[in-house]
Amino acid sequence: MKIKVLGSGTAIPSLKRVSSAYLVITEKCNILVDIGPSVVRRLLEFGYSVDDIDVIFITHFHVDHTADLSTFFFACNYGEVMRTKPLFIAAGHGMLRFYKNLSKVYPWILPKLYELKLYSFQGEAVEIFDIKARAARVNHNKESVGIRIDSDGKSAVFSGDTDYSVNLAKLAQGTDILVVDCAFPEKKVKGHLNLNTLERIVKKAVPKKVLLSHLYPEWEDYRGVLHAPYLMAEDGMEILL
Repeated sequence: MKIKVLGSGTAIPSLKRVSSAYLVITEKCNILVDIGPSVVRRLLEFGYSVDDIDVIFITHFHVDHTADLSTFFFACNYGEVMRTKPLFIAAGHGMLRFYKNLSKVYPWILPKLYELKLYSFQGEAVEIFDIKARAARVNHNKESVGIRIDSDGKSAVFSGDTDYSVNLAKLAQGTDILVVDCAFPEKKVKGHLNLNTLERIVKKAVPKKVLLSHLYPEWEDYRGVLHAPYLMAEDGMEILL
């Protein structure tokens, strides 16, 4: 399993970081985790197209995690090559309603030549291609979920946006990498983690690596030292598990 950081930032416009999103590459499929602004272009920058993506997981429906979904759908129908292979999308509660409302605004996104499979996580694991995916409710929006992907004997957990969450600690138990919202180094904002609250989760979950992402501009002036297992995400970073 390989993880490519497409974006490590937030909804705040930045030339350094686009909104947090990740490409997970396994032996048999390519997965997008979140699809905020500029993700479709970012895929092209790293040598991928929308047709290379088999699965999209969405942690919640805030604009910085979903804005490019309509762009992605449109490109599937009207790109240089029209998509014909199936596309699987899963998110928390309300995924079907979210898609129906989006297609009312943009009817051009309805699939022309490919099958679209939509799924809302309800607690049970999802098995598709060579992956097993599980989700757990986290503390941000009512539909917010953290997502665990197991494949090739490795695992990766993506928190999405969250405050302190016992569910996330359980989901991330012993994972190879926890890719986690750590919005601020020290400041505490409801619905997000900082280093102090994140440490409580890490002590319970004991992941092998912790990748700090969804980073607000305050991180650019941070002068502290991060020790293992903590790493700071950068756009374009690649991690091989």
